[in-house]
Amino acid sequence: MTHQRSHEVFTRARAVIPGGVNSPVRAYTAVGGEPVAIASGQGSRVRDVDGNAYLDYVGSWGPLILGHAPPPVIDAVRDAAALGTSFGALTAREADFAETLCRLVPCLEMVRLVNSGTEAVMSAVRLARAATGRDLVIKFDGGYHGHSDGLLATAGSGIATQGIPGTPGVPEAFAALTITIPFNDLEALRAVLHARGGAVACLIGEPVPANMGVVPPDDGYWPAALAMLRASGALLIYDEVITGFRLGLAGAQGWLGVTPDLCTLGKIIGGGLPVGAFGGRADLMRLLAPAGPVYQAGTLSGNPLAVAAGQAALRALETTNPYPRINALARQLAEGMTRAAADAGVPVVVNIMGSMLTGFFTAGPVRDFADARRADTRRYAAFFRACLEGGVMLAPSQFEAMFVSAAHTEADVAQTLEVMRAAFRKVAA
Repeated sequence: MTHQRSHEVFTRARAVIPGGVNSPVRAYTAVGGEPVAIASGQGSRVRDVDGNAYLDYVGSWGPLILGHAPPPVIDAVRDAAALGTSFGALTAREADFAETLCRLVPCLEMVRLVNSGTEAVMSAVRLARAATGRDLVIKFDGGYHGHSDGLLATAGSGIATQGIPGTPGVPEAFAALTITIPFNDLEALRAVLHARGGAVACLIGEPVPANMGVVPPDDGYWPAALAMLRASGALLIYDEVITGFRLGLAGAQGWLGVTPDLCTLGKIIGGGLPVGAFGGRADLMRLLAPAGPVYQAGTLSGNPLAVAAGQAALRALETTNPYPRINALARQLAEGMTRAAADAGVPVVVNIMGSMLTGFFTAGPVRDFADARRADTRRYAAFFRACLEGGVMLAPSQFEAMFVSAAHTEADVAQTLEVMRAAFRKVAA
């Protein structure tokens, strides 16, 4: 493959955009080389500006569960745009969309629409602090909840990928209000709540972490954690920006059978457009202005294009129910990766939950961020580059997920595994 035009785009971008990208993990820093510049996407594939095609398992980092440019979403955006792109006023579409979210997501009695996952998390934490009158927040090592002040401590996703400190520019007083503990460690949570439980407003966590790579919760972890939080008077916030509508129409809440006090949503609910949401118990949500004293606002919140795209995506998921098929494809991919790595003599453990998975280049089980960080990132980088040259696009980071979409087919998975077998052999050589 040639990437001359991608190089030209990246060169131009570096002159006017810090690092040449608008989100750090896109820069390929962790895997070497320069990023390819994408020109278009259709179904399970993307095409770069040089004309190279790739089977895509990034899916815009999770939102594109229907694949690229699905006709129902494209048609909905086109129809909405013809009526106006933004009003900064109440619309019927917002009410329709909010009703859909509250009907499908177990914890949602009321919901507020925002513009990103970062904004949703920031607002949910503010609401939890106001509701409890407490300041401290617990999060997991390797958990990434956007780039708001105070939640970058020991973060995953791009923070882990870039290997940079998580809090430069954040006052120490802000960072000190965040307590980090290992995921899947009930004793660590118990110790924090015993020592400081009276000051803890909430625990915020991905119910299935995907920003340190995919790490399933241990059986019984979340019911036990919720019981501890209830006993201490702290709230549970599920960050379902990734898992929401990825693990099913009820998200991880439905999958795990645990209902949090609040949750945050994004990615899939925007159908590929920028949108986020947070919500939960009505008594908590009524604390938000203008109903209550907790301020939160946004000019583009409930944007008609984003809401139209999200409603179309959720409607398609309800009517077609792609989950059994895409989960089965993900299992085929995980099992094939495991066999291919073993045949090549490369230590790899594949974690999977629903239609998202991560192949960690390490021999041991991965149950938390410390386990994930033992992965051989140099081998992952070599594997990534070999797959890219073979026409398979993975996340340019060991600490992210692969996403299978409804547009992927068994033939796509077979082609992917053929490329991966060659990539594992190359890594082993």
